[in-house]
Amino acid sequence: MDTSSRTLPDGIAASGARTDRLLLGAVLAALAVAYGPTYWDFTVGRAAADAQGHELLVLAIAGWLFWRQRATLVALPDAARVVPAGLLLAFGALLYVFGRSHQVLRMELVSQVLVVAALLVGWKGWAALRAAWFPLFFLMFVIPLPYTLVATLTGPLKSGVSAVTTHLLHAVGYPIGRSGVIITIGQYELLVSTACAGLQTMFTLEALGLVYVNLKGYRSALRNTLLALLIVPVSFCANVVRVVVLALVTYHLGDDVGRGFFHGFAGLVLFMAALVFIMAVDRALSWILPKRFSQ
Repeated sequence: MDTSSRTLPDGIAASGARTDRLLLGAVLAALAVAYGPTYWDFTVGRAAADAQGHELLVLAIAGWLFWRQRATLVALPDAARVVPAGLLLAFGALLYVFGRSHQVLRMELVSQVLVVAALLVGWKGWAALRAAWFPLFFLMFVIPLPYTLVATLTGPLKSGVSAVTTHLLHAVGYPIGRSGVIITIGQYELLVSTACAGLQTMFTLEALGLVYVNLKGYRSALRNTLLALLIVPVSFCANVVRVVVLALVTYHLGDDVGRGFFHGFAGLVLFMAALVFIMAVDRALSWILPKRFSQ
């Protein structure tokens, strides 16, 4: 009798775990079916021109962030909020249908945030939404910036990166000059393009910087806020490093090398530099801030 009483809960627990896994699999499959066409259009289809190059990376990171929270979410008591979840789901579905039928990509992408929020609220209630707020917020970085905003802000960013790069290399003796966003170094000309120093790149770095802040898990709101704000100048500096590397490679190794492998490699340099700068800023804040604000 004692043995059976111990075995039964284990069996029930195992059955419940299998049910949860099946339910999770069904939900993920439904999301893939619903939003697979959206991301196909976004990356290789009709809306590929709106993509800024980081969306799939952001989507993968958001999925990993949700996965990190799985134990916390499962441990929450069952407190489903059916009515709010239904309203969120209905609104998200309406946005998706309208965006899909009228080819408004941003509406389709916004709808996925509402749908995922509805699933969380319908599963564990508002506590699930509080537990998973950052992955849900991070999913917003998948949505491309409006073209008018990109066009308005990218010009000054490219000019600023070009100017700083030119001053730095001139200060150490390189024969360099610039006209707008065109840098002349030796006999070579480099165009500082949107991909090299645009708003999209800074948007991506801001997203990755926020992941860093979240993973550090500081309790101080002041430190978290300062880190999040300082990611903007950090992104600018990382872009300068990228353009400096490209200019030096082009000057010393030739235009073909600069336009070939090393142009792609400079993108890796950009993210490495941004990570180093963010860590340096984080360390500096630990020295500057009073102890009660640095934890």
